[in-house]
Amino acid sequence: MTSTFEDIRLVVLDMAGTTVADGGLVERAFEAAAAEMGVAPGSADHAEKLDHVRATMGESKISVFRHLFGAEDLARRANTAFEKAYGELVDGGLIAPVPGAREAIEQLQADGRTVVLTTGFARVTQDAVLGALGWRGLVPVTLCPADAGGRGRPFPDMVLEAFVRTKAADDVRQVAVAGDTSYDVLSGVRAGAGLVAGVRTGAHGDAEFDAAGATHVLDSVTELPLLLRGVL
Repeated sequence: MTSTFEDIRLVVLDMAGTTVADGGLVERAFEAAAAEMGVAPGSADHAEKLDHVRATMGESKISVFRHLFGAEDLARRANTAFEKAYGELVDGGLIAPVPGAREAIEQLQADGRTVVLTTGFARVTQDAVLGALGWRGLVPVTLCPADAGGRGRPFPDMVLEAFVRTKAADDVRQVAVAGDTSYDVLSGVRAGAGLVAGVRTGAHGDAEFDAAGATHVLDSVTELPLLLRGVL
């Protein structure tokens, strides 16, 4: 592979924190889920659970709630409350693209690369975000954990599903993955992607990206087209 990454044919991008600025809506939606589950605000239990939510940004949300509440029925109840609250916040206009993100996606596609958007949210929430941004139809494929057999990040499944579904690349080394969390990075590394970039617009920073095995760290997803063109 050349230094300009001209062989990259498929780009798998995270949404919240990477291409979408949600202004802390995950934590606000967690508050609603915690209330539904009877977790008292200000309690040690609440603080511990919120810390876990912050530490696992990028992971499949149902997996997070399985860790927090154990029993499957409790996890699903909490996840339903979370998705409902997040969707209402999205419908309230409290979401926006990361500055320049749409243009970056369009640049990647204009360069002949296929772009797939992925999320740790459920499909209904992903669709709500896409609709609120006017991004329906922006890319050929969008994926949530359920589309890849139910396992979200840090498993490689969504990246590999994008590879199989789009048939845009002949080799996983022709795939680039970018996201704002260590879970995004780890999923790309585990999938064998040729380029795995952490971006500094979301939950995690350089130390987490390096520990997860990122090949690059970018200030924003807007730098990715330039990196792939070999001008960054």
